[in-house]
Amino acid sequence: MRDEPSILHVDMDAFFASVEVLHDPSLKGKPVVVGGTGNRGVVASCTYEARAYGIRSAMPSVRARRLCPHAVFVHGRYDAYAEVSGRIFDVFRSFTPLVEGISLDEAFLDVAGARRLFGTPHDIAGEIRRRVFDETGLTCSVGGSTTKFIAKLASEAAKPSASFSGPVPGLGVKIVEPGDELAFLHPLPVQALWGVGPATLAKLERYGLRTVGDLAALSVETLVGAVGDSHGRHLHALAWARDERVVVSEQRAKSIGHEETYAEDKHERADLAREAVRMGDAVASRLRKHGVAGRTVTIKVRFHDFQTITRSHTLAAPVDTGHAIAQVASALLEQVDPSSGVRLFGVSVSNLQEGAAQLTLDDTGWGRATAAVDDIRERFGDAAVGPAALVDAAGRLRVKRRGEQQWGPGRDGGTAT
Repeated sequence: MRDEPSILHVDMDAFFASVEVLHDPSLKGKPVVVGGTGNRGVVASCTYEARAYGIRSAMPSVRARRLCPHAVFVHGRYDAYAEVSGRIFDVFRSFTPLVEGISLDEAFLDVAGARRLFGTPHDIAGEIRRRVFDETGLTCSVGGSTTKFIAKLASEAAKPSASFSGPVPGLGVKIVEPGDELAFLHPLPVQALWGVGPATLAKLERYGLRTVGDLAALSVETLVGAVGDSHGRHLHALAWARDERVVVSEQRAKSIGHEETYAEDKHERADLAREAVRMGDAVASRLRKHGVAGRTVTIKVRFHDFQTITRSHTLAAPVDTGHAIAQVASALLEQVDPSSGVRLFGVSVSNLQEGAAQLTLDDTGWGRATAAVDDIRERFGDAAVGPAALVDAAGRLRVKRRGEQQWGPGRDGGTAT
Protein backbone atom coordinates (compact mmCIF):
# COMPACT_ATOMS: atom_id res chain seq x y z
CA MET A 1 0.00 0.00 0.00
CA ARG A 2 1.31 3.46 -0.87
CA ASP A 3 2.23 5.87 1.94
CA GLU A 4 0.52 8.96 0.48
CA PRO A 5 -2.88 9.61 -1.14
CA SER A 6 -1.38 10.21 -4.57
CA ILE A 7 -4.14 8.57 -6.64
CA LEU A 8 -7.10 10.73 -7.62
CA HIS A 9 -10.32 9.60 -9.26
CA VAL A 10 -12.16 12.35 -11.14
CA ASP A 11 -15.78 11.74 -12.12
CA MET A 12 -17.91 14.26 -13.97
CA ASP A 13 -21.33 14.98 -12.47
CA ALA A 14 -24.19 13.74 -14.71
CA PHE A 15 -21.86 14.35 -17.65
CA PHE A 16 -23.94 13.68 -20.78
CA ALA A 17 -27.03 15.33 -19.29
CA SER A 18 -24.99 18.33 -18.11
CA VAL A 19 -23.56 18.79 -21.61
CA GLU A 20 -27.10 18.80 -23.02
CA VAL A 21 -28.21 21.43 -20.50
CA LEU A 22 -25.25 23.62 -21.47
CA HIS A 23 -26.18 23.15 -25.14
CA ASP A 24 -29.84 24.03 -24.49
CA PRO A 25 -30.25 26.27 -21.39
CA SER A 26 -34.04 25.84 -21.56
CA LEU A 27 -33.46 22.36 -20.07
CA LYS A 28 -31.98 23.80 -16.87
CA GLY A 29 -33.92 22.71 -13.78
CA LYS A 30 -35.83 20.00 -15.66
CA PRO A 31 -35.64 16.22 -15.30
CA VAL A 32 -33.55 15.45 -18.40
CA VAL A 33 -32.79 11.89 -19.54
CA VAL A 34 -30.13 11.16 -22.15
CA GLY A 35 -30.11 7.86 -24.00
CA GLY A 36 -32.18 5.73 -26.32
CA THR A 37 -35.64 7.25 -26.49
CA GLY A 38 -37.38 4.26 -28.05
CA ASN A 39 -38.81 1.12 -26.48
CA ARG A 40 -35.43 -0.63 -26.74
CA GLY A 41 -33.39 2.27 -25.42
CA VAL A 42 -31.53 2.58 -22.13
CA VAL A 43 -30.65 5.58 -19.99
CA ALA A 44 -27.09 6.81 -20.47
CA SER A 45 -27.26 9.76 -18.08
CA CYS A 46 -29.78 11.97 -16.36
CA THR A 47 -29.87 15.20 -14.40
CA TYR A 48 -30.16 15.18 -10.63
CA GLU A 49 -33.75 16.35 -11.00
CA ALA A 50 -34.48 13.11 -12.88
CA ARG A 51 -32.54 11.04 -10.35
CA ALA A 52 -34.91 12.27 -7.65
CA TYR A 53 -37.61 10.21 -9.39
CA GLY A 54 -35.47 7.06 -9.14
CA ILE A 55 -34.09 7.16 -12.69
CA ARG A 56 -30.58 5.74 -13.03
CA SER A 57 -28.12 5.04 -15.84
CA ALA A 58 -28.50 1.67 -17.62
CA MET A 59 -32.21 1.64 -16.73
CA PRO A 60 -34.56 0.79 -19.63
CA SER A 61 -35.95 4.01 -21.09
CA VAL A 62 -39.48 2.61 -20.86
CA ARG A 63 -39.15 2.27 -17.09
CA ALA A 64 -37.61 5.75 -16.79
CA ARG A 65 -40.58 7.19 -18.66
CA ARG A 66 -42.97 5.47 -16.27
CA LEU A 67 -41.11 6.86 -13.26
CA CYS A 68 -41.19 10.41 -14.66
CA PRO A 69 -43.68 10.85 -17.51
CA HIS A 70 -42.85 14.55 -17.85
CA ALA A 71 -39.08 13.98 -18.18
CA VAL A 72 -37.36 15.47 -21.22
CA PHE A 73 -35.75 12.65 -23.22
CA VAL A 74 -32.76 13.59 -25.37
CA HIS A 75 -31.06 11.20 -27.78
CA GLY A 76 -27.34 11.00 -27.03
CA ARG A 77 -24.77 12.91 -29.13
CA TYR A 78 -21.49 11.03 -28.75
CA ASP A 79 -19.49 13.49 -30.86
CA ALA A 80 -20.45 16.40 -28.60
CA TYR A 81 -19.54 14.48 -25.45
CA ALA A 82 -16.22 13.34 -26.94
CA GLU A 83 -15.29 16.93 -27.81
CA VAL A 84 -15.96 18.15 -24.26
CA SER A 85 -14.20 15.08 -22.85
CA GLY A 86 -11.10 15.95 -24.83
CA ARG A 87 -10.96 19.36 -23.17
CA ILE A 88 -11.44 17.80 -19.74
CA PHE A 89 -8.63 15.33 -20.28
CA ASP A 90 -6.38 18.18 -21.42
CA VAL A 91 -6.92 19.68 -17.97
CA PHE A 92 -6.00 16.37 -16.33
CA ARG A 93 -2.80 16.10 -18.34
CA SER A 94 -1.78 19.62 -17.37
CA PHE A 95 -1.26 18.26 -13.84
CA THR A 96 0.27 14.86 -14.59
CA PRO A 97 1.04 12.65 -17.60
CA LEU A 98 -0.19 9.65 -15.61
CA VAL A 99 -3.86 9.77 -16.61
CA GLU A 100 -5.85 6.55 -17.05
CA GLY A 101 -9.14 7.20 -18.79
CA ILE A 102 -11.96 4.89 -17.74
CA SER A 103 -14.61 6.47 -19.93
CA LEU A 104 -15.36 9.84 -21.48
CA ASP A 105 -16.24 11.28 -18.08
CA GLU A 106 -13.93 9.66 -15.54
CA ALA A 107 -10.25 8.96 -15.04
CA PHE A 108 -7.61 8.00 -12.51
CA LEU A 109 -4.65 10.33 -12.04
CA ASP A 110 -1.38 9.62 -10.24
CA VAL A 111 -0.26 12.99 -8.87
CA ALA A 112 2.70 11.82 -6.79
CA GLY A 113 5.08 13.71 -9.07
CA ALA A 114 2.93 16.84 -9.11
CA ARG A 115 2.91 17.61 -5.39
CA ARG A 116 5.98 19.84 -5.38
CA LEU A 117 4.54 21.97 -8.18
CA PHE A 118 0.82 22.00 -7.29
CA GLY A 119 0.62 21.22 -3.56
CA THR A 120 -1.21 18.52 -1.63
CA PRO A 121 -3.60 16.06 -3.29
CA HIS A 122 -6.48 18.08 -1.79
CA ASP A 123 -5.06 21.26 -3.36
CA ILE A 124 -4.65 19.50 -6.72
CA ALA A 125 -8.17 18.07 -6.60
CA GLY A 126 -9.65 21.48 -5.86
CA GLU A 127 -7.66 23.08 -8.67
CA ILE A 128 -8.78 20.36 -11.10
CA ARG A 129 -12.40 21.07 -10.23
CA ARG A 130 -11.88 24.82 -10.75
CA ARG A 131 -10.07 24.35 -14.06
CA VAL A 132 -12.62 21.87 -15.44
CA PHE A 133 -15.44 24.29 -14.59
CA ASP A 134 -13.60 27.24 -16.14
CA GLU A 135 -12.89 25.27 -19.33
CA THR A 136 -16.29 23.61 -19.77
CA GLY A 137 -18.87 25.03 -17.37
CA LEU A 138 -19.30 21.53 -15.91
CA THR A 139 -18.71 20.22 -12.39
CA CYS A 140 -16.85 17.12 -11.28
CA SER A 141 -16.23 15.23 -8.05
CA VAL A 142 -12.78 14.10 -6.98
CA GLY A 143 -11.72 11.35 -4.61
CA GLY A 144 -8.21 10.57 -3.49
CA SER A 145 -6.44 7.82 -1.61
CA THR A 146 -3.49 5.46 -1.65
CA THR A 147 -5.32 3.00 -3.94
CA LYS A 148 -7.53 3.21 -7.00
CA PHE A 149 -10.34 1.34 -5.27
CA ILE A 150 -10.61 3.71 -2.32
CA ALA A 151 -10.12 6.76 -4.55
CA LYS A 152 -13.14 5.78 -6.65
CA LEU A 153 -15.30 5.24 -3.57
CA ALA A 154 -14.10 8.59 -2.24
CA SER A 155 -15.22 10.37 -5.42
CA GLU A 156 -18.65 8.80 -4.98
CA ALA A 157 -18.73 10.14 -1.43
CA ALA A 158 -17.95 13.61 -2.80
CA LYS A 159 -20.86 13.60 -5.27
CA PRO A 160 -23.92 15.86 -5.16
CA SER A 161 -27.19 14.28 -4.12
CA ALA A 162 -30.44 14.34 -6.04
CA SER A 163 -33.48 16.48 -5.36
CA PHE A 164 -36.53 17.55 -7.34
CA SER A 165 -35.14 21.11 -7.42
CA GLY A 166 -31.69 20.12 -8.62
CA PRO A 167 -28.38 18.82 -7.28
CA VAL A 168 -27.64 19.31 -3.61
CA PRO A 169 -23.91 20.12 -3.47
CA GLY A 170 -21.72 17.46 -1.93
CA LEU A 171 -18.16 17.65 -0.64
CA GLY A 172 -16.74 18.06 -4.11
CA VAL A 173 -13.43 16.63 -2.90
CA LYS A 174 -12.92 13.70 -0.55
CA ILE A 175 -9.37 12.62 0.30
CA VAL A 176 -8.94 9.48 2.40
CA GLU A 177 -5.64 9.88 4.23
CA PRO A 178 -3.23 6.99 4.81
CA GLY A 179 -4.34 5.01 7.85
CA ASP A 180 -7.97 6.09 7.47
CA GLU A 181 -8.88 3.67 4.70
CA LEU A 182 -10.62 1.06 6.84
CA ALA A 183 -12.51 3.63 8.90
CA PHE A 184 -13.85 5.03 5.62
CA LEU A 185 -14.44 1.69 3.93
CA HIS A 186 -15.93 -0.61 6.57
CA PRO A 187 -19.19 1.29 7.26
CA LEU A 188 -20.11 1.25 3.55
CA PRO A 189 -22.71 -1.24 2.25
CA VAL A 190 -21.17 -4.47 1.02
CA GLN A 191 -22.32 -3.75 -2.56
CA ALA A 192 -19.78 -0.91 -2.64
CA LEU A 193 -17.12 -3.56 -3.33
CA TRP A 194 -16.23 -4.09 -6.97
CA GLY A 195 -17.69 -7.42 -8.04
CA VAL A 196 -20.73 -7.47 -5.75
CA GLY A 197 -23.68 -7.59 -8.11
CA PRO A 198 -27.21 -8.83 -7.36
CA ALA A 199 -26.30 -12.55 -7.42
CA THR A 200 -23.25 -12.16 -5.15
CA LEU A 201 -25.14 -9.80 -2.86
CA ALA A 202 -27.88 -12.41 -2.35
CA LYS A 203 -25.23 -14.98 -1.32
CA LEU A 204 -23.57 -12.58 1.10
CA GLU A 205 -26.86 -11.54 2.65
CA ARG A 206 -27.53 -15.20 3.51
CA TYR A 207 -24.50 -14.88 5.81
CA GLY A 208 -25.94 -11.74 7.36
CA LEU A 209 -23.35 -9.51 5.69
CA ARG A 210 -24.58 -5.96 5.27
CA THR A 211 -21.47 -3.78 5.39
CA VAL A 212 -17.92 -4.06 4.09
CA GLY A 213 -16.84 -4.38 7.71
CA ASP A 214 -19.11 -7.40 8.14
CA LEU A 215 -17.44 -9.03 5.16
CA ALA A 216 -13.94 -8.14 6.37
CA ALA A 217 -14.66 -9.88 9.68
CA LEU A 218 -15.51 -13.11 7.86
CA SER A 219 -12.66 -15.57 7.36
CA VAL A 220 -11.37 -15.83 3.82
CA GLU A 221 -12.11 -19.58 3.87
CA THR A 222 -15.78 -18.94 4.64
CA LEU A 223 -15.98 -16.29 1.95
CA VAL A 224 -14.39 -18.61 -0.60
CA GLY A 225 -16.96 -21.24 0.29
CA ALA A 226 -19.76 -18.73 -0.27
CA VAL A 227 -18.76 -17.19 -3.61
CA GLY A 228 -15.87 -19.24 -4.99
CA ASP A 229 -12.10 -19.15 -4.65
CA SER A 230 -11.04 -16.31 -6.95
CA HIS A 231 -14.03 -14.10 -6.27
CA GLY A 232 -13.88 -14.70 -2.52
CA ARG A 233 -10.19 -13.80 -2.25
CA HIS A 234 -10.74 -10.73 -4.42
CA LEU A 235 -13.54 -9.44 -2.19
CA HIS A 236 -11.60 -10.20 0.99
CA ALA A 237 -8.62 -8.19 -0.29
CA LEU A 238 -10.82 -5.23 -1.22
CA ALA A 239 -12.57 -5.34 2.15
CA TRP A 240 -9.14 -4.77 3.74
CA ALA A 241 -8.35 -1.97 1.25
CA ARG A 242 -5.74 -4.03 -0.58
CA ASP A 243 -5.47 -2.95 -4.22
CA GLU A 244 -2.04 -2.98 -5.83
CA ARG A 245 -3.08 -1.70 -9.26
CA VAL A 246 -1.24 1.35 -10.52
CA VAL A 247 -2.44 4.12 -12.83
CA VAL A 248 -1.72 3.06 -16.41
CA SER A 249 -1.55 6.13 -18.62
CA GLU A 250 -1.84 4.40 -22.01
CA GLN A 251 -3.84 1.26 -22.67
CA ARG A 252 -3.83 -0.09 -26.21
CA ALA A 253 -7.20 -1.08 -27.55
CA LYS A 254 -7.63 -4.82 -28.08
CA SER A 255 -10.39 -4.36 -30.63
CA ILE A 256 -12.33 -1.64 -32.43
CA GLY A 257 -15.97 -2.11 -33.32
CA HIS A 258 -19.46 -0.73 -33.77
CA GLU A 259 -22.86 -2.23 -33.02
CA GLU A 260 -26.43 -1.02 -33.19
CA THR A 261 -29.81 -1.96 -31.73
CA TYR A 262 -32.65 -1.55 -34.23
CA ALA A 263 -36.07 -0.09 -33.57
CA GLU A 264 -37.56 -3.03 -35.48
CA ASP A 265 -36.09 -6.48 -35.99
CA LYS A 266 -34.34 -7.16 -39.27
CA HIS A 267 -35.34 -10.43 -40.93
CA GLU A 268 -33.54 -10.27 -44.28
CA ARG A 269 -29.89 -11.14 -44.80
CA ALA A 270 -29.66 -8.45 -47.50
CA ASP A 271 -30.54 -5.77 -44.94
CA LEU A 272 -27.83 -7.04 -42.61
CA ALA A 273 -25.34 -7.17 -45.47
CA ARG A 274 -25.90 -3.44 -45.98
CA GLU A 275 -25.36 -2.97 -42.24
CA ALA A 276 -22.10 -4.93 -42.58
CA VAL A 277 -20.94 -2.38 -45.16
CA ARG A 278 -22.02 0.49 -42.90
CA MET A 279 -20.32 -0.94 -39.80
CA GLY A 280 -17.24 -1.99 -41.74
CA ASP A 281 -16.81 1.51 -43.14
CA ALA A 282 -17.01 3.05 -39.64
CA VAL A 283 -14.68 0.49 -38.05
CA ALA A 284 -12.11 0.94 -40.82
CA SER A 285 -12.18 4.71 -40.40
CA ARG A 286 -11.41 4.38 -36.69
CA LEU A 287 -8.66 1.84 -37.35
CA ARG A 288 -6.92 4.27 -39.68
CA LYS A 289 -7.34 7.18 -37.27
CA HIS A 290 -5.58 5.11 -34.60
CA GLY A 291 -2.89 4.02 -37.03
CA VAL A 292 -3.65 0.33 -36.63
CA ALA A 293 -4.92 -2.58 -38.73
CA GLY A 294 -6.36 -5.92 -37.64
CA ARG A 295 -6.51 -9.53 -38.75
CA THR A 296 -9.65 -10.86 -37.03
CA VAL A 297 -13.12 -9.71 -38.09
CA THR A 298 -16.03 -10.58 -35.80
CA ILE A 299 -19.76 -10.11 -36.21
CA LYS A 300 -22.17 -10.03 -33.29
CA VAL A 301 -25.83 -10.92 -33.77
CA ARG A 302 -28.52 -10.60 -31.11
CA PHE A 303 -31.87 -12.15 -32.01
CA HIS A 304 -35.37 -11.06 -31.01
CA ASP A 305 -35.27 -13.33 -27.92
CA PHE A 306 -31.90 -11.83 -26.79
CA GLN A 307 -29.94 -14.93 -27.78
CA THR A 308 -26.55 -13.59 -28.88
CA ILE A 309 -23.99 -15.24 -31.12
CA THR A 310 -20.64 -14.21 -32.59
CA ARG A 311 -18.80 -15.43 -35.66
CA SER A 312 -15.15 -14.63 -36.43
CA HIS A 313 -12.62 -15.08 -39.20
CA THR A 314 -8.87 -14.43 -39.01
CA LEU A 315 -7.12 -13.24 -42.14
CA ALA A 316 -3.55 -13.93 -43.21
CA ALA A 317 -2.76 -10.20 -43.28
CA PRO A 318 -4.19 -7.23 -41.36
CA VAL A 319 -6.81 -4.98 -42.97
CA ASP A 320 -7.95 -1.39 -42.41
CA THR A 321 -10.37 -0.71 -45.29
CA GLY A 322 -14.15 -0.83 -45.13
CA HIS A 323 -14.27 -2.93 -48.29
CA ALA A 324 -12.10 -5.69 -46.81
CA ILE A 325 -13.88 -5.70 -43.45
CA ALA A 326 -17.34 -5.71 -45.03
CA GLN A 327 -16.37 -8.61 -47.31
CA VAL A 328 -15.45 -10.79 -44.33
CA ALA A 329 -18.46 -9.67 -42.27
CA SER A 330 -20.82 -10.42 -45.16
CA ALA A 331 -19.31 -13.87 -45.59
CA LEU A 332 -19.77 -14.53 -41.87
CA LEU A 333 -23.43 -13.48 -42.18
CA GLU A 334 -23.93 -16.41 -44.56
CA GLN A 335 -23.60 -18.65 -41.47
CA VAL A 336 -26.51 -16.86 -39.74
CA ASP A 337 -30.25 -17.29 -40.29
CA PRO A 338 -31.88 -13.91 -39.49
CA SER A 339 -35.43 -14.97 -40.33
CA SER A 340 -36.55 -15.05 -36.67
CA GLY A 341 -35.56 -11.40 -36.29
CA VAL A 342 -32.31 -9.61 -35.43
CA ARG A 343 -32.49 -6.78 -32.88
CA LEU A 344 -28.76 -5.95 -32.72
CA PHE A 345 -25.87 -6.32 -35.13
CA GLY A 346 -22.22 -5.39 -34.74
CA VAL A 347 -18.84 -5.66 -36.47
CA SER A 348 -15.45 -5.48 -34.78
CA VAL A 349 -11.80 -6.02 -35.69
CA SER A 350 -9.19 -7.42 -33.31
CA ASN A 351 -5.66 -8.84 -33.43
CA LEU A 352 -4.52 -5.27 -33.94
CA GLN A 353 -1.06 -4.15 -34.95
CA GLU A 354 0.40 -0.69 -35.41
CA GLY A 355 0.86 0.73 -38.88
CA ALA A 356 -1.27 0.70 -41.99
CA ALA A 357 -2.20 -2.56 -43.65
CA GLN A 358 0.11 -3.83 -46.38
CA LEU A 359 -1.52 -3.26 -49.77
CA THR A 360 -1.53 -6.05 -52.35
CA LEU A 361 -2.02 -5.77 -56.10
CA ASP A 362 -5.68 -6.66 -55.55
CA ASP A 363 -6.46 -3.82 -53.17
CA THR A 364 -4.14 -0.98 -54.26
CA GLY A 365 -7.12 0.77 -55.83
CA TRP A 366 -9.09 0.51 -52.59
CA GLY A 367 -6.14 1.96 -50.71
CA ARG A 368 -6.11 5.06 -52.93
CA ALA A 369 -9.88 5.42 -52.65
CA THR A 370 -9.72 5.06 -48.88
CA ALA A 371 -7.05 7.77 -48.63
CA ALA A 372 -9.26 10.10 -50.66
CA VAL A 373 -12.28 9.34 -48.44
CA ASP A 374 -10.23 10.09 -45.31
CA ASP A 375 -9.15 13.44 -46.77
CA ILE A 376 -12.72 14.44 -47.64
CA ARG A 377 -14.09 13.40 -44.24
CA GLU A 378 -11.31 15.25 -42.46
CA ARG A 379 -12.36 18.42 -44.23
CA PHE A 380 -16.15 18.08 -44.52
CA GLY A 381 -17.18 15.55 -41.86
CA ASP A 382 -17.95 11.83 -41.68
CA ALA A 383 -21.20 12.06 -43.62
CA ALA A 384 -19.64 13.83 -46.62
CA VAL A 385 -18.78 10.64 -48.49
CA GLY A 386 -19.28 6.91 -48.12
CA PRO A 387 -20.14 3.63 -49.86
CA ALA A 388 -22.92 3.89 -52.46
CA ALA A 389 -24.67 0.93 -50.80
CA LEU A 390 -25.46 3.20 -47.84
CA VAL A 391 -27.60 5.65 -49.83
CA ASP A 392 -31.23 5.16 -48.74
CA ALA A 393 -34.41 5.50 -50.80
CA ALA A 394 -34.54 9.23 -50.07
CA GLY A 395 -31.04 9.72 -51.44
CA ARG A 396 -29.45 10.23 -48.01
CA LEU A 397 -26.08 8.74 -47.12
CA ARG A 398 -26.44 6.73 -43.89
CA VAL A 399 -22.91 6.34 -42.59
CA LYS A 400 -22.34 4.99 -39.10
CA ARG A 401 -21.02 7.54 -36.61
CA ARG A 402 -19.23 6.57 -33.43
CA GLY A 403 -21.64 6.49 -30.49
CA GLU A 404 -24.69 6.73 -32.74
CA GLN A 405 -27.54 4.77 -31.14
CA GLN A 406 -25.10 3.59 -28.47
CA TRP A 407 -27.99 3.55 -26.01
CA GLY A 408 -30.64 2.23 -28.39
CA PRO A 409 -32.77 3.65 -31.22
CA GLY A 410 -35.00 6.66 -30.96
CA ARG A 411 -38.77 6.42 -30.92
CA ASP A 412 -38.85 6.79 -34.70
CA GLY A 413 -35.92 4.42 -35.17
CA GLY A 414 -33.77 7.26 -36.41
CA THR A 415 -30.74 8.95 -34.98
CA ALA A 416 -29.94 12.38 -33.77
CA THR A 417 -28.16 14.70 -36.14
